Amino acid sequence: MQQPQENDQPILVHVENGIARITLNNPRRKNAITIKMSEQIEEFCDLVDNDWSIGGVILDAVGAYFCSGADTRDLASSSANPASTEAIERTSAVYRAFTRVGSMPVPSIALVAGGTVGAGLNLAMATDLLLVTPDAVLDSGFLARRIHPGGGHISLLGRSLSRQQAMALAVLGVAVSGVEAARMGLAWKAIEQEAMLAEACGLLRLAAADPLLARKIKHSADLELGPGAVRWDAAVELERGVQMWSLGRKGEAGWDK
Repeated sequence: MQQPQENDQPILVHVENGIARITLNNPRRKNAITIKMSEQIEEFCDLVDNDWSIGGVILDAVGAYFCSGADTRDLASSSANPASTEAIERTSAVYRAFTRVGSMPVPSIALVAGGTVGAGLNLAMATDLLLVTPDAVLDSGFLARRIHPGGGHISLLGRSLSRQQAMALAVLGVAVSGVEAARMGLAWKAIEQEAMLAEACGLLRLAAADPLLARKIKHSADLELGPGAVRWDAAVELERGVQMWSLGRKGEAGWDK
């Protein structure tokens, strides 16, 4: 698959041979997710939903770091008045970015180079498989920022990890390397960054060759494997109020914007 043509757009999209690739393009802020990026991620998901020639998706990022989470400038604004309509809409836009990725009708693979934290980890975990660099740092990050997890983060961890492992990451703030993530089952494989794209294209080869069948199998997998103890959409709502409370407690001044 060819590299997407870089420009000043925060999201790059490239479709080739049955595979759609979406690339985060905000490397100056370690690909932090802005509201505009969230909206464009939703637009990409609309494209995948409606283009039946697409049988697989690759999600990656420009630069050496996958995603540092939600943009701290938006988090700071939400912390000023977390009960406001604007704050709720702002956080909901980010939530929708990864819930839409997680509900795409085709198999998806995230290429996590360098590391990811918070909402960035949610975005990666929303895909079906993770490829990670061996030295990548996968970090829940919420506890360190003194806010409650959001976006169904704990539920997402529970889809791949045991209860004890999910507790370590989400509740105790333990970060894991790419090698550890693969060993735990949080990632499919730890692989060097330059080999990631070819590996992902190889994994998606059969799905891309028969998109209709791939979509039917993905639908069956979603129905049969299902969520854990709490459905993801329910987990998003369960975490929402407590996260907004934690943002208000921290306040706008508590963020390094």
